[in-house]
Amino acid sequence: MALEVRLQQKLQQKLVITPQLQQAIKILQLPRDELDILIHDELDQNPVLGVEAVEAASEQEAALLDGPPTAAQESVQEKSAQEEIDWHTYLESYNNDLPSLPPSGGEEVDEERPSLVENHPNRPESLEQHLSDQLRFSKLSPEEQHIASLIIGELDIDGYLSTPLVDIAAQSATDLATPVEVGQVERVLELIQTCDPPGVGSRDLRECLLHQLRLQQTEAGDDPVCELALRVVESHLGLLEERDSERLAKTLQVSGEQLECAIRLIASLEPRPGRNFGEGDVSYITPDVYVHKVGDEYVVTLNEDGLPRLKVNASYRRFLHSPDGAAKEYVRGKLRAAAWLIKSIHQRQRTLLLVAQSIVKFQQDFLTYGVSRMRPLVLRDVADEVGIHESTVSRAIANKYIATPRGIEALKNFFTTGLRGNNGQDIAASSVKERIRQLIQAEESGRPLSDEAIARQLAAEHITIARRTVAKYRETLHILPSSKRRKLR
Repeated sequence: MALEVRLQQKLQQKLVITPQLQQAIKILQLPRDELDILIHDELDQNPVLGVEAVEAASEQEAALLDGPPTAAQESVQEKSAQEEIDWHTYLESYNNDLPSLPPSGGEEVDEERPSLVENHPNRPESLEQHLSDQLRFSKLSPEEQHIASLIIGELDIDGYLSTPLVDIAAQSATDLATPVEVGQVERVLELIQTCDPPGVGSRDLRECLLHQLRLQQTEAGDDPVCELALRVVESHLGLLEERDSERLAKTLQVSGEQLECAIRLIASLEPRPGRNFGEGDVSYITPDVYVHKVGDEYVVTLNEDGLPRLKVNASYRRFLHSPDGAAKEYVRGKLRAAAWLIKSIHQRQRTLLLVAQSIVKFQQDFLTYGVSRMRPLVLRDVADEVGIHESTVSRAIANKYIATPRGIEALKNFFTTGLRGNNGQDIAASSVKERIRQLIQAEESGRPLSDEAIARQLAAEHITIARRTVAKYRETLHILPSSKRRKLR
C-alpha cells in the first residue's frame, strides 16, 4: 500500500485554561501578604503600572462590589486580550521563584567585613524542608508532587497526619482540576513514610511505632526481641499502656524477661518523630478579612490597609501611535498585562468578600455563642449561595484568615462535617468535640467517663455517635482515655 500525504480537518472540544485564567486563579489563592509582594514586584517590572491616590481609589469602591461582569463581557474582554498579548512570556515572571544574585561588579573582597553567610542566622531545618529535600530524589509526577506537598503541609509539629486522606484527595482534585483517587494519596503517603525520620506521616501512635520496628527488623534480620515488640504494638498496645506486664506476658505466652526486653526496645522508639526539627521561619498571620458586630448584625470588610491600588499610567498610551514597531508592541503588551492584573485583583477582592459574607451568614451562632454552636458547612453551601463553583470557594479560602470578635480564625475552619441528631437536625463535628471536652471537664475526679459513657450521654442529648467516633474525637482533643485520667488523679 503506497504512502500518501494529505490534509485532514477534525473538530473536537476540549477544556483549555488560558494564561489569563491561570493568573486570575493564582491571584485568587494568594493570602494578603503574598498579594502585597506580587503587586510590588509587578510595579517594579511593569513601567505602565502606577499607584492610585487614596482619594481616587475610594471613589471606585462601590463599582468594585457592584457584582460580577456578565458572561458576554468576560468573553469579549478575554478574546481581545488573547489576540494581542504574548501571555507565555509574561507569566514566566510569576513562575520564577529563584531570583538571581546581582553582579559583583568586580569589586575586591573586604576580608574584614563579615560575609553574608556568616551574618545569616542559623535556623534549624524544618520538618517540611527535610521531607521535601528527600522527595526531590523520587520520581514523582506533577500531580504526585502536589499531593505530597499537601500531605507534608498537613503534618503537625510531632510529624503526625490527622487529616483524612479523602479530604486531601478532594483538595488535590480541586487544585489540579482533575479527579484524584484516595488510593493515589495513599501511595504518596506510603512514600513519605519511608523518609527520615522513621515514623513520620503516621496517623496514630501504633502506626508510628510499627514503622520504626519494621525498619529495625529489616536492618537486623530475624531478631526475636523485635518480633515480640511488633506483636505487642500491633495487637496489645492497650495492655502496654496500662502497664499490666503480668497479664501481657500471659497473653503472649512469653517469660517476664523476654517481655521486659521487648518493652525496653519499644521505649527506645521515638513517639514524636517530628519534634527534633525546627519550625522553620517564623510567620505572622495577617487577616484578609475583618468581621465586626454592629448592633445585631455582623459586618464583613476586607483588609486593604497598606495594599497599593493599581492604575494604568495613561501617558504611555501615546507610544501606541509610535512609528517604532518594537516600542509599540512592547507598550501594548505591558498595557494589556497591567489591565488584566488590575482586573484579576478586583475579581479576587470581590470573590473573597462575597465568600466571607456567606460564611459569616451561615456561622453567626458560632460568632455569638462559641464553637458549641458551630453549624455543619460544606463548600457547596457557600458556592450555591454566592453563585460560583466549589473550586472557586476552595481557592478563595486557601491560606486566608478572618479576624472575628472571638479571635483570628482560618477561613477553612468554618467548614466542618456534621452528624445527624435523633431530632433530625445536623450537628457540626466541632460542636460535638466541644461537648465531649465539656463532659470530661465536668466529670468526677474519681469516676472519669469512659468513651461508652460519653456516647450514652450524647445520645441522651439527641446526638447519635459511636463509641469509636468518641474515642477518635477525644484523641484529636489530646485527652487521655478514662483509665489514664483515673491514674493521673
